[in-house]
Amino acid sequence: MSGSLSTLRFAARAAGPLLALAGAVFAVMPAHAQNVIKIRFAHSLSSTEPAHLAAEFFAKNVAQRTGNRVQIQVFPSEQLGSGKEVNEMIRQGANVMNITDPGYMSDFVPDIGVLNGPYLVKDAADYEKLLDSSWFKGIEQKLDAAGFKLIMANGYFGQRHLITDKPVRKPQDIAGMTVRVPPNQMWIETFKAMGARPTTVQWSEIYSALQQNVVAAAEAPLGSLWGSKLHETRKVISMTGHFTAFTMWPINMKYFKSLPADIQQVLVEEGAKGGAEMTRLTLAMNDDYVKKLKDGGVTFVEDVDIAAFQKATAPVYKAFPKWTPDLHDTVMSVLKK
Repeated sequence: MSGSLSTLRFAARAAGPLLALAGAVFAVMPAHAQNVIKIRFAHSLSSTEPAHLAAEFFAKNVAQRTGNRVQIQVFPSEQLGSGKEVNEMIRQGANVMNITDPGYMSDFVPDIGVLNGPYLVKDAADYEKLLDSSWFKGIEQKLDAAGFKLIMANGYFGQRHLITDKPVRKPQDIAGMTVRVPPNQMWIETFKAMGARPTTVQWSEIYSALQQNVVAAAEAPLGSLWGSKLHETRKVISMTGHFTAFTMWPINMKYFKSLPADIQQVLVEEGAKGGAEMTRLTLAMNDDYVKKLKDGGVTFVEDVDIAAFQKATAPVYKAFPKWTPDLHDTVMSVLKK
């Protein structure tokens, strides 16, 4: 009995340092956990699209560069709310990012909406010229004041085209047609100018809106038309290219500034890489989307009278009284340099 008791006392003494070490590790764990920075990254699109893949690419790279100190979780398909709702969450200070565009950001800084205008730019190079301009630097300062920091602004989303049940080659073909548009003014004014009847519907509801004939048509880049399976409801895509679309990734400015300087740098650097990756994916996957849509029974209308649509939509740039005077002329002068 006494031998067994001695053995137990020896074991207890030997285990003492190990127990103390275990206790120390346990005490450190909660503090370490509190140092993990978690950011939710929302968007309205499907998980198959270049925009989502670029967001995942960004999240992975940020985690790797920070040793998992920053963990970004991507929420597709309006899981956190509509685009407008998420942007409002960001403005109010939530640790959330969003895949959005200049049209939605114009709710906070009206002048940025011009970047979403019809037939404004031809390609990514034109858009980069605008982003590099002193004019856009001023826009960024206004966004900062409104509570937004752009982590990325150069993600090419693609040209937007029209899907419906008949060919649309000229503005007369769309006259009176109910077209789903997102709830922002640039889309509404553009389709009014074309002669259509723009109807605001959340993207998550567009499939059923087409299926139930609430609207006759929708518009989006090919990746989104495929990703949301809209070809199951309509079989004609007219290549109107009315918007050459780009996305932005905002985060709350105050929250961004609260992060350590090295984390801020990583987010901005990886954001630029994420935008480049989105552009690469969008361009690389375009032909594949055309093939998939054709295989799904879609007919493409290529002989669209683009000049007629440009002429019809030109007055849109005069429909925004909150814009700085001669804003369109200012932007065009940057593009011509």
